[in-house]
Amino acid sequence: MKSNKELIKIANKVRKEILMMAYKSEMGHVGSAFSVVEILIFLYFRIMQLQPLKPKFSGRDRFILSKGHAASALYAVLKEKGILSKSQLDQYCRDRGSLEVHPSHHVNGIEISTGSLGHGLPIGVGMAMAVKLKKRSEKVYVLLSDAECDEGETWAAILSAAHYKLDNLTVFLDYNKVQALGRKKDILDIEPLRKKFEAFGWTVSEADGHDFYSLQNAYHLTIKSGGPKVLICHTIRGKGVSFMEHVIEWHYLHPTKEHVIRALRELH
Repeated sequence: MKSNKELIKIANKVRKEILMMAYKSEMGHVGSAFSVVEILIFLYFRIMQLQPLKPKFSGRDRFILSKGHAASALYAVLKEKGILSKSQLDQYCRDRGSLEVHPSHHVNGIEISTGSLGHGLPIGVGMAMAVKLKKRSEKVYVLLSDAECDEGETWAAILSAAHYKLDNLTVFLDYNKVQALGRKKDILDIEPLRKKFEAFGWTVSEADGHDFYSLQNAYHLTIKSGGPKVLICHTIRGKGVSFMEHVIEWHYLHPTKEHVIRALRELH
């Protein structure tokens, strides 16, 4: 198992890859991708049971990036895990490239195509139920954005997961408190978020979503739960690059050459 120090180095490499993918393709969502880097690395290098050389082997844990617009972060992590190649990353959102702006199930390591927000958790609930019915041991993990908590189908899935006691389902909620065009509290306030999940029958823990020690502790507080679990991960959009942090516009902006030079200076 890799140490926290090693995971921090991987996080730095992943952010550089995300930045260069966005620059070369002239695509946005950099801030949203930076928000989830440590969560993805924690899942792929510390938690999930996978075989990188056989990404579709039957006993694998399942992961759903419900927050599909952060796909560049997932691609970069899959590359670090040995599931995708550097040449594939270089073709991100390019003609005839295999990596789209949102994840596609046609790509190795991607379970389902996502991007229409609010669909990921309901599918995750279905997967977790199927595993239970087959009496198998795989786990299902869903990375959910806080903006998806605006969606009624998200809460229908939350209610269903508790009803069916899906102890093989864990949600990591990317709580950066911003959505596409503004702050959560101004667009649709979802607080008190923890109390809502608890009222729906979930085991809840909270973590600094950019700190591996905090993520580890929060995860261990939930693993013996008899029902579904959620880690509310407090994060920062644009984390790691000072001029992107907390800036709403970096949901859609793509980095220029000047942005890249400044950002790489900070990431080095």
